[in-house]
Amino acid sequence: MTIVQGQVRTVPRACAVAAAVALGWPAGAVAQGITEFSVPTTVSSDPFRIVRGPDGALWFTERFANKIGRIDTLGSFTEFAIPTIDSYPEGITAGPDGALWFAENSGNRIGRIDTSGNITEFALPISRSPIEITIGPDNALWFTEYTGNKIGRITTAGVITEFAIPTAGSLPAGITTGPDGALWFTEFGGNKIGRMTTAGVVTEFAIPTAGSSPRFITPGSDGALWFGEAAANHVGRITTAGVITEFALPATTSNTQIITAGPDNASCGSRSMGQPATGSGGSQRRVL
Repeated sequence: MTIVQGQVRTVPRACAVAAAVALGWPAGAVAQGITEFSVPTTVSSDPFRIVRGPDGALWFTERFANKIGRIDTLGSFTEFAIPTIDSYPEGITAGPDGALWFAENSGNRIGRIDTSGNITEFALPISRSPIEITIGPDNALWFTEYTGNKIGRITTAGVITEFAIPTAGSLPAGITTGPDGALWFTEFGGNKIGRMTTAGVVTEFAIPTAGSSPRFITPGSDGALWFGEAAANHVGRITTAGVITEFALPATTSNTQIITAGPDNASCGSRSMGQPATGSGGSQRRVL
């Protein structure tokens, strides 16, 4: 499932099938092409990240609308306003407690929303700019603190712990649980891939291409981690031993950021669309 801002970008059919299967929609739905659903908030809602919820619906963040959205498989929407004004929600994930958890980048909070739409927020100690969030191997939620230069952990009871990243100004962005039971994250500013144990021990691996700006990261079907290099026009692969391989993309300005594993054991990527369009066209946010 890909959120496309402002205009449609084509994606390989294998990626569309991967998205449909991962998020609970029948893979056959993509055989006839793409169906689009307009988000009810019509002025710059900017839907960003999406995940399958425990209720079988799709839940997503609306960065500019300051809402969490829900769409069922028939295309029916519900939106829930976040209590903190201008919180700029980004990453969202399904938690171990049957709720959805999300990162409020400008609100400096981690939010929890149950499937009835009730929202609870947990404030970080000081301004940290959380971006992405994932469920960890310990059933806690782990998140990146972009300006705080830390990885955060929050239990389902709301207890927060933070772990410093050795590289100053690393700007941690994407995060996921790896096949080795550790947390793997990208360092957008540090040009590295980081690995953190649940005890907070960090190992960092430098990306060969300078200034690659790694953004999102995901486990592949091959036991390695895959990530997009937004500024280098590459897709990267790192083994759990830290060996990095980079693959150049045909397009010279792909700005690849988000990546996921496909059903054909390939990795599917999407590129950033930048800021949403203005005017009436800016209100159309597509769920592919």
